[in-house]
Amino acid sequence: MQSATSGQFQSPKASDGNEKRWTTPADIGTVERTIAALKERGIQADFALTRAEALGRLTELIPAGSEVMTGSSKTLEEIGFLETLKSGSHSWKNLKAEILAEKDQAKQMELRQRSVLTQYYLGSVHAVTESGQVLIASAGGSQLAAYAAGAKNVIWVVGTQKIVPNLDDGLARIREHSLPLEDQRMKSVGYPGSFVGKILIVEKETPYQNVRLIFVNESLGF
Repeated sequence: MQSATSGQFQSPKASDGNEKRWTTPADIGTVERTIAALKERGIQADFALTRAEALGRLTELIPAGSEVMTGSSKTLEEIGFLETLKSGSHSWKNLKAEILAEKDQAKQMELRQRSVLTQYYLGSVHAVTESGQVLIASAGGSQLAAYAAGAKNVIWVVGTQKIVPNLDDGLARIREHSLPLEDQRMKSVGYPGSFVGKILIVEKETPYQNVRLIFVNESLGF
């Protein structure tokens, strides 16, 4: 989800009664069942006990010299990956930095469009069902094209609190929990707010795209 383009949008408020439901990490049995279900749908999945372990796993998966692009992700920030990427203490090509450095708006948009086809596109998701469906919401949808088919390799880092029983619960999590928090975050940095413009539901992955999901045994992101 990204910034709203109109101040007319009014976001829903998170329900206090649902906070524990949306923020409690799943038990190990649920995680194991979900990982097995994801693999049946063509998504590689594994498990890290801590955010530090997840960061180590993530950095090991990206070969030296690779192009790396990131979608907006509180999770990547919380595990320390965005700081690692910004530090320059790596051998990857940071496409996000190149995009932000370009001041010509038309050229910047062209770079953003090209980044959809990057070698490695990293981010997170808003919900994963126990049967292996993956849900990602966005206002503008810039990262969804890469996730759906553009990027050669996609890696999502996901706190286990985002595992939900079914698709209806996944959609409810987006609207009742993720959206209000993202809306608040966007307003805190000077934007009008956020909204759900598009939702990608990944039912099954093809052999033509390498998609991996790393669950973390912590409550991370929105």
